[in-house]
Amino acid sequence: MPHLEGDLRAAAHARFAILASRWNPRIVDALVASARAALLANGVPEAQVDVVRVPGAWELPQAARALALLGRHAAIVALGCVVRGDTRHYEQVADGAAQGLLRVALDTGVPVANGVLAVERFEDAAARAGGSHGNKGEEAALVAIEMADLRRKLQELA
Repeated sequence: MPHLEGDLRAAAHARFAILASRWNPRIVDALVASARAALLANGVPEAQVDVVRVPGAWELPQAARALALLGRHAAIVALGCVVRGDTRHYEQVADGAAQGLLRVALDTGVPVANGVLAVERFEDAAARAGGSHGNKGEEAALVAIEMADLRRKLQELA
């Protein structure tokens, strides 16, 4: 087998979904804007980018599965923000969302880029949504493009 890796090049007609929670909108909206900009900057036409909103991070895996089963998207970018509080709820939501998104990708074969922030404080989230730590929305979109391209290459081997 030759050396294979994905490129930051989307297939001509590839559609991408940005799946985002509405919880913590200031942070998540910045992630969505950056993810969308990254897709457009890497050759994905705006008409081929679908944005789907869900109430919170907990609902991301269910919506990701529904999108993946439609078979219309080359990859899904899942975005959200869970901030630690005084209860274990934070851990349950963050871990459940991550495990669910991974399961969707493994069960369907559709790449799902996990851009769900799990942070201690809102300041930590802001640092990762366009602040000193970059923008995880952009990073997740770049992962989605690369993984969609790698999946296409792997399918061509069959």
